Amino acid sequence: MLDDAWTIGEVARLSGVTSRTLRHYDSIGLLTPFGTAPGGRRLYGRDELVRLQQILVLRELGVDLPPIGRVVRSGDDRGTQLKVLRQHHERLLAERDRYDRLAATVATTMQSLDGGRTMTAKDLYAGFDNSEYEVEARERWGTEAVDRGTSAWARLGAGGQDAHHAEATAIGESLAACVADDVPVDSPRVQALVARHHAQIALFWTPNRVSYTGLGQMYVDDPRFTATYDEFARGLAPYLRDAMAVFAQATLD
Repeated sequence: MLDDAWTIGEVARLSGVTSRTLRHYDSIGLLTPFGTAPGGRRLYGRDELVRLQQILVLRELGVDLPPIGRVVRSGDDRGTQLKVLRQHHERLLAERDRYDRLAATVATTMQSLDGGRTMTAKDLYAGFDNSEYEVEARERWGTEAVDRGTSAWARLGAGGQDAHHAEATAIGESLAACVADDVPVDSPRVQALVARHHAQIALFWTPNRVSYTGLGQMYVDDPRFTATYDEFARGLAPYLRDAMAVFAQATLD
């Protein structure tokens, strides 16, 4: 037996994957052993064990086998392999943070019920899966852009994400006050708030004049965004759209 070589039975015990599944992965070219032991047993080396880890991580993330095959077969060199593993790691951190937020939501609900307090409808659903919006985002802006944004969000960590939410709320409340005071959208007070809004967006992607103006229009065209801004002040979505257009024209290329 070679050093750093494991039989199919040993890999099954290590990974929790059945021998039957490992043979299936071999038959479809997803995970091919590097050789065979006496008696015909399949042999796996460290590279195959790392590849199996990648397969299992992607399965945990809900990825189907055909796209998994495309990912792992592109990672034959160490540099590509490390890049793919970093991407997996960032997605897992994002999932961990999402489950942490979900657990916090449930804990708050229990405390609310126990203390006889009423949670807002919005807070009841904090932390739940927004995968339906992710699918839409991938169709609209492309997989690379969404993955880049997801990775940036994961790198913020729980504290950074909370701060990001707090800043978004502060901007929304301040813009609502501008609406109430009939402040023109091109005033320094409003434009300073739009600059903060642009800075938040730029954490994930850097909008130019056209795309930032288009984003403002989407806030009006998409009723989900309109409803979000209406929570701060009725009519805030078109107000912000117009303010963003002024900012884009004045400061963006």
